[in-house]
Formats: sequence, C-alpha cells, structure tokens
Amino acid sequence: MPRHKAPLVVLSGPSGVGKTTLVDALLVAETTLPLRRAVTATTRPPRPGEVQEVSYHFWTREQFQAALDRNEMLESAEVHGKDFYGTPRSEVDPYRERGTGVILVIDVQGAGQVRARYPENDFLSVFVAPPAFDDLEQRLRVRGEAEESIQRRLRTAHQELDRQCEFDHVLENGDLSTAVAALEAIIRDEFKRRGF
Repeated sequence: MPRHKAPLVVLSGPSGVGKTTLVDALLVAETTLPLRRAVTATTRPPRPGEVQEVSYHFWTREQFQAALDRNEMLESAEVHGKDFYGTPRSEVDPYRERGTGVILVIDVQGAGQVRARYPENDFLSVFVAPPAFDDLEQRLRVRGEAEESIQRRLRTAHQELDRQCEFDHVLENGDLSTAVAALEAIIRDEFKRRGF
C-alpha cells in the first residue's frame, strides 16, 4: 500500500474544448504513469459511439438522485439547465488509495465542488482553453447537436472562460499532440511531488 495517495487531477473547460479527447489521447500515449479517467455519471442520452460504463455511466434521473441521497457523489451539477452530471466517489478514492492517479473530466461548476471538499494541496486543477472562441462553436457543430443546445453551451462557455484563473494551470488545446505532452508533464510533476 502506498504511503501517499496518488494524484487527483481535475480537468475542466468549456463544452467542446476537447477535454475527453485530450485525456483519452494521454491515456493511450502515456503508459508509465498509473493513471485512469474517472467515469462520470450523466442523465443525458448517449451520443453515437459512446459506451455505457466506459464513456459515461448513463443513469436515469431517479438513479442519479438516489446516489446523491446516499452521499455517493463527489461532485454533481445540472449542466446547461438540462442534464445532470457527477462523479461517483467509487471512481476516485479507492484508486487513489491504491496508488493510481485519477483524472476527473468535469465542468467548472464541478471543479468548484471538488475544491470545496478537498484540501488545496490534495488535488491539481487544469483548465483547458480553446485557441479561439470560434473553435468551440465549430467543434460543437461537428457533434451534430441542436442549435438550441449549441447556443446554450456557448453562453455557458463565456462564463467558464472567465473562471480559468481559479485553476493551477491553463492549457491551450490547439494542437492535440502538444496539449497531450504538456498535460503529461504537469501530471508527472504532480506524481513526483507526491513521492511516486
């Protein structure tokens, strides 16, 4: 059993900035760090290609509320006034205790909840920013979402970009390979800081 808990990395940024793509690319490219992405629970329906228990835990509102009532969620939020997202505690704490670092891919609101629940030196926060705001809209349109959803996400993105100063690091996701290398270096330094 490790002496210290492995890192908890909170990765946030606006919808469409490529947070999940960035983390998935890191986990494929980086094999020397004991690291996993926490699987988030959501009440939204799956998008094409998403897999239950891998992409997300796709829950009903009743399942989500029951987990909240049992205090099983590390963080949770109603996002864009429509769907609930959250991280089950079972996706984080047991892994960290065993020496595996955990990355949370969550929104800025959820990051604030993690900040309130953990001591400042017990997690690392990274805000993923787009090279330009227009890139977000373009990425959201590629997803094939309804116009109303795109406009709602863009309004939220403006508010989230204003909060990037709350994070330990701001990482621009313009070129994926460059962003992956920068994120890997940030996380590797955190493992070293924790004596791994």
